[in-house]
Amino acid sequence: MYKKIKIMLAQLNPTVGDLEKNTEEILKLYKTAVKQKVDILTFPEMFLSGYQIQDLVLKQAFQRDVDYFLNFIVKNCVDRTSLMVGAPITEDNKLFNSYILIKNGERKIVSKKFHLPNNSLFDEHRYFEKSNDKNLIEINGIKIGFPICEDIWYKDVSSILKRKGADLLISPNGSPYERNKLIKRHNEVYKRCNENNIPIIYLNLIGGQDDQVFDGGSFVMDNKGNKMIQLPQFERSNLILEFENKEPFFKKSVTFNEVIKNNLSQDYRAMSEGTKDYILKSGFKNVLVGLSGGIDSALVATIAVDILGSENVFCIKLPSQYTSKLSLIDAEELTNNLKIKSKTISITEIYNLIKGTLFPSESNQKESETEENIQSRIRGLILMAFSNKTNSLLLTTGNKSEIAVGYSTIYGDMCGGYNPIKDLYKTRLYKICQWRNSYYEPWMKGPKGSIIPKSILEKPPTAELRPNQTDQDSLPPYEQLDFILECLIEKDLSISEIVNKGYDYNLVKKIEKLVYQSEYKRFQSAPGVHLSEKSFQLSRRYPIIQNWRDSL
Repeated sequence: MYKKIKIMLAQLNPTVGDLEKNTEEILKLYKTAVKQKVDILTFPEMFLSGYQIQDLVLKQAFQRDVDYFLNFIVKNCVDRTSLMVGAPITEDNKLFNSYILIKNGERKIVSKKFHLPNNSLFDEHRYFEKSNDKNLIEINGIKIGFPICEDIWYKDVSSILKRKGADLLISPNGSPYERNKLIKRHNEVYKRCNENNIPIIYLNLIGGQDDQVFDGGSFVMDNKGNKMIQLPQFERSNLILEFENKEPFFKKSVTFNEVIKNNLSQDYRAMSEGTKDYILKSGFKNVLVGLSGGIDSALVATIAVDILGSENVFCIKLPSQYTSKLSLIDAEELTNNLKIKSKTISITEIYNLIKGTLFPSESNQKESETEENIQSRIRGLILMAFSNKTNSLLLTTGNKSEIAVGYSTIYGDMCGGYNPIKDLYKTRLYKICQWRNSYYEPWMKGPKGSIIPKSILEKPPTAELRPNQTDQDSLPPYEQLDFILECLIEKDLSISEIVNKGYDYNLVKKIEKLVYQSEYKRFQSAPGVHLSEKSFQLSRRYPIIQNWRDSL
């Protein structure tokens, strides 16, 4: 006799540490699930506490609060619907990344995470004990196992659950966005389905947390690894489906097979969602952007309008005696296109006053990097002052190419609370801008069409800190620079391997030196959205002071 259950998948966005708000979200959806006669409501990994919680989870007061809110949920979940939720749980003075069944006013841990990731973004061995404590739950005669996140990436846990008699696996996840990561998830779950001849539901978080963005993209595969259901990336979803223990296993209450968009679209959405959640979860409603007339600040302003609307974005233009008329025209065109308010404040008088005060006897000497940095720091001071005065979060605008080689001024253009484009190389940044000019998606609050002026896309990049300056006065063309940086950072290639690809030894050594000696700047830089495997923050960690250099 065939058996079936009704499942609700909660692809939602928790807030780290906001146990009360997350509990409200859980109970609100639980009431909906009860009305819909759902058999099992499932939330992603660590939903109650939010994820990642880092050292916050080590505080005993926080652990007690988690237990309090879990008990509160238990008291309010007395119906037949089974609630499954992830949380950090302490047992015998050991902390576990756990998945919990709550039903009929009782709670029970059904799964503890075994494979604890300890590379790149994650330090789970620092916080949790590993455990192969894995139990099945049985609903309407159907047995379900719950491999937590990393556990689905290995053969052993899924095989154990299958041998115990599981008819279905539901994997709760807190998996952050990385370029091409969704395809990797598909491939791994496909393997587990085929190895065990079992259907699998992969359920993921959405939302931004510091430098990470959880992209959702939850999906359902049958026992052969055929993708039956694909939920959207970055969007809330409370999908109800029916599972029965016969092929094709799944029936949907609504048709949901989202088309996954290309990498440019995904990157843009990740930058937008990560920035939006950082702003809103920090308690801000408005943002400030220093607008130069260049491509970096143009993209940041566009992202800001797309996530907050033009009424919540304010731009300040800070020209000096070196700012070209074209830059001011381009900046004005951008603000008109985005329909945002802006203000222009010349820094020339302030700059001349500071320079004359600091170096009165050297006024006729040729200006150097010192004077360039003074200009940048004046701009930083003004922007931070307006940020404080208007209670607006200042978004900083340095791309990954500049941050990698230190082509930025600490306490100057690096000022700001968050950097949407921190993990975006300059060459890819141009592609993203061209994509945004050509494509419009329903979630965007900004206008349609070619927002970023053609002139900004075509003119040579420049900091405009001295007459006729361009970035290529100090750096190689960005096509060359970005390739070398990707070899050094993303691929960890040696100097000799990069030289063998046709690049000049002295140029590669120069770039290597710039990368290492600017570590102190990155250490003090604003957080930004993680897009690649080697973003600057948790993914790539180097000592600030170190004297090793590669050689042929």
